[in-house]
This record gives sequence, C-alpha cells and structure tokens, in this order.
Amino acid sequence: MATTWSGEARISIIRSTPAFDRGIKTNPRSSGRVPPQAVTADLRRRMNPGRSGGLNVGGSLLDADMADRTEPRRHLSLEDYEAVAQLSSVVRDLRREARRLVPLLHKRRIWMVNSTERGGGVAELLPPLIGLMRELGVDTRWLVMKTAEPDFFRLTKRLHNLIHGQGEAGLGPAERGLYERVSRDVADALRAQIAPGDVVVVHDPQPMGAGAMLRETMDIAAIWQCHIGLDHETRQTRAAWAFLGDYASAYDRAVFSAPDYIPGCLAGRATTIHPAIDPLSHKNRELPIHKLVGILANAGLIKPIGPLLTPAFPDPARRLRADGTWALASAREDIGLLVRPIVTQVSRWDRLKGFLPLMMGFVALKRGLAGRADLNGWDRRVLALARLVLAGPDPAAIADDPEAQEVLAEIAEAYARLEPALQEAIVILSLPMSSQKYNALMVNALQRCSDVVAQNSLSEGFGLTVTEAMWKQVAVMGSRAAGLRQQIRPGLDGCLVENPEDPAEIARTLDGLLRDQPKREVLARSAQQRVHDEFLVFTQVRLWLELISDAVKARWNDGP
Repeated sequence: MATTWSGEARISIIRSTPAFDRGIKTNPRSSGRVPPQAVTADLRRRMNPGRSGGLNVGGSLLDADMADRTEPRRHLSLEDYEAVAQLSSVVRDLRREARRLVPLLHKRRIWMVNSTERGGGVAELLPPLIGLMRELGVDTRWLVMKTAEPDFFRLTKRLHNLIHGQGEAGLGPAERGLYERVSRDVADALRAQIAPGDVVVVHDPQPMGAGAMLRETMDIAAIWQCHIGLDHETRQTRAAWAFLGDYASAYDRAVFSAPDYIPGCLAGRATTIHPAIDPLSHKNRELPIHKLVGILANAGLIKPIGPLLTPAFPDPARRLRADGTWALASAREDIGLLVRPIVTQVSRWDRLKGFLPLMMGFVALKRGLAGRADLNGWDRRVLALARLVLAGPDPAAIADDPEAQEVLAEIAEAYARLEPALQEAIVILSLPMSSQKYNALMVNALQRCSDVVAQNSLSEGFGLTVTEAMWKQVAVMGSRAAGLRQQIRPGLDGCLVENPEDPAEIARTLDGLLRDQPKREVLARSAQQRVHDEFLVFTQVRLWLELISDAVKARWNDGP
C-alpha cells in the first residue's frame, strides 16, 4: 500500500525502515508481567471479545495477519529545514536536545493512534511529528482506528462537544456499552501490532478506551493526548469526564494544549504541549507569486488570465449558490481574492467554530455602511469591496465528524435568506479532500490572499488555523476561547473579540482591522515571530521526546 507524506494516499500504518527494525530488541528490561494499575476493577470486567472495530489498512479491519509495513516515499529532512535561514537555529537546538534524549528511549517503538488519517488538526500534526522523530532515531509508527458502527463517531462527537461545554449531558448505559464494545475490538486489533515495552500515544476520546484496555493487559507505557478542552467547569464537562474518567486513570501520562484544560481525574499526571505547524508543509510553505496564482487557478478559485504551466486540480473548490447548489468557485464571477480586501475563516464545519455569528457580523458591517458619516472615501471603498470567505472541507470526506453536513446546511440556509448584494459579498467554499496535498495548497493560497484571517470559535482547543495565518504574516482576529488565548496576545499578535456570538462586536473588530493596514502589518510581524518561537514542530518534537523519556523511565525504571 503506497503511503506518502504529501498526503495524496491514505495513511493507515507508518512503520520504521527495515534496517531499523532489524536492530530493534523489544524491551530487553521488561519482565513480561503487568504491574498493578490504577484502572478500576470495573474496567477489567468489561474487557470481553467482540467485533465492531479495528485499524484501517486500505479500508479493511486489521487483524494480526493483515499488518502492512509501509514506507513514505519522501519527507523533508532536518537538513531541508536547516537550509532555511529562518529555521536553522531552531533545528540546531532540536539536534542538540535529541542527542541527550533519544538514547534514553533504548530503541523502544512509539505508536501514535488516532481516528482519522485526513481532515482536522491531529491528522495534520502527526506526519511531520512522526517523520522528524524517526529521523532523529526514534522508531515511530502510526495506527488509525476504524469502526463499522457509525453511532460510535456520533457518540464521540457528543463527547467532543461536552468537553467544550456544549450539548446534552445525559450519557447512559447504552452509550457506555457502545463505547466499550468498539473500544474492545479496536484494542484487539491494536494488540496484534503492539509489543511489550512499546509506548502508545493515543489522541483524543475516540481511541482512548482502547488504549486504556491495552495498558491494563500489556506491559506498555500509555500516554493520552487531548486536543480539546474548556477552561472552566460546566455541567457538560463534568458529564464528559465522568464518562471518560475510568479510562483516563489507566494512562501513565496525559497531554493537553493548555493547563486550564486538565481535569481532576488527571491532575498530577498531565502536562502541556502546544500543537505546532510544519513550516515547510504544503499548507505553510512560502508561495512565490506565480505559484500562488497558479494554485488559485488550478483550484478554480480564480479565472485564469492566460495559459498555465500546471494542469487543473482533478477536484476543484466549489462555491455555494443562492439556490443551495454548488458550482465551480469562479464559475459565475471572480471572487476577487487577488484584488479585494478579504476576510477568511477556514475550519471544519462545526457549530463551535462560530461560522454563523461571523457571517452575521460581516453582514452587520456591510449593512451599516450606508448610514455612516465617519468614513472617508478610501475607507468606505475598502469596506464596500471587502468579501468574507468561509471555507471548510467537503463534509462527506471527514469520517469522524458526522455533524459537519448538518452545520453546513444551517450555514447555507442562513445564506439563502440574505439579500443578493450580501450573497455576492460572502463566499462559502467546500474544499475537496480527495488529495490532501491539493487541499493544503488551497488553504495556503486562501490564507495568503487574506487581509484578515478570522477564527471566531465559541470554544477552541488550540486553533492551528490561527497558527498558520500568524506564520504567514496575516493579521488575525480570534475569540477569547482558551486555545486562541494561548497564541494571540491581544494588541500584540492580533485582535480578540470578547463575545464571538455578538455580530456588533465582530463588525467593529473587522472594521478596525480592514481600515488600518499599518496596524495589520505590525500585528502580523509580531505574530510570525511568536509562532517561530513557540509553535513550530521542532519545539513540539523536543517536548515529546522529553515526555516519552520521562514516561519510560517511570514505567520501567530505565535511565542512566
């Protein structure tokens, strides 16, 4: 099964090179027995065999005889990053730390386990993290869980919303039975791949139960990373952590994006590692002007003004029309990405991303223009020409987010009620996911064409779309959601709205940014430096090496 780091093929298992495998000895210090765990006896009683989930290998459920060892065709090396002047110092720092930390791992295997290989922040975080860890000498592999039960992802989406403080809190025996049934089957499939002495890093609630069951029955170290959270307790968050608490107790360590997210059930065993971006990925690399224009034309986002060097993308971007149908983004008229003031939000189609209030804030800005006497001719023209771009992935392509189509339908319904002039000023785009490379290039180009990138989240675990825009030196407007506050220092790196559901405040903030180009430039320069210092993948790799080394030492008393 071909696997590429560019994202053009589906990634199910990423494993080490054959040469590395030949040198591995599985946990020479392991006694083979499982020490007593903090997992409750109730969890032990639940672990009975079944068949409803597994690991994805080319769309099949993975059993022990179906493991497929694959190698990425290409990925960027540390030398590639070090050759970029802006990145050379952080790469040297990582190499220095790796010389100290990698020997502490004693050639153990590290497994990253999550629920989707494309779409969403985790699927984008893992390839560069895995690639760099492997280059530094750590045998790191990737497993993607799958299940034949669609209700499972509806349940985990509910848990996702509850952790964010949203939704109905009632979770009963039926939900518990479904979660444990799928978790058992995924654990069985994982058990065929994972050996004593390995370290398993489980991402988010979907595979959390499976990882806990493995930790109870195998001599492994287990780390759970939660990429979501809320900085205060609510009835919903209490319900979520009551449901997940038994599984959380099995893990040796936990990782959150902000210290305020750590629940009581993981106090004392949790640390903070911020998500990070790969600065040379298709989504974040520099785009010279001819490449930028070529991507926009290939994606159908602008009308080509002449012959192109590269062919059109097989699946172009689609724009929502007033009648609810979709058409080529530039079919009726050019969006104006290269000439108009552009405000852009790129996110999953999720109610918590605040698409609707952002749209209504932009509508309020436009509707208020006629009655304003405070605008000079230039400012009035800037605001009159401004367009709002709301972009997200083709919702049918995101397996673990069953609410996406419902949210997009709600946005489309609100859009259909607007007057024609406002419909012209608002662009709702569906970006195809058939090629992760092309999708990433579309997002890169859209962000670079923007005067302001917004992330109007009602709740946000971190918000890598903001990190991406900050790295590209684009002014950002976020909400005061905890994840965004981890990145944006108000007035220094960007602007934060106090209430992301208040169209009037959103309109005022956009008005101030769009009319003040010098302010946008100052904010954008500071924002890029902040990402360079705090939120690049090299810092993330170093922190993971430190955490895994500590977990190994504590689990097996390893160390010098």
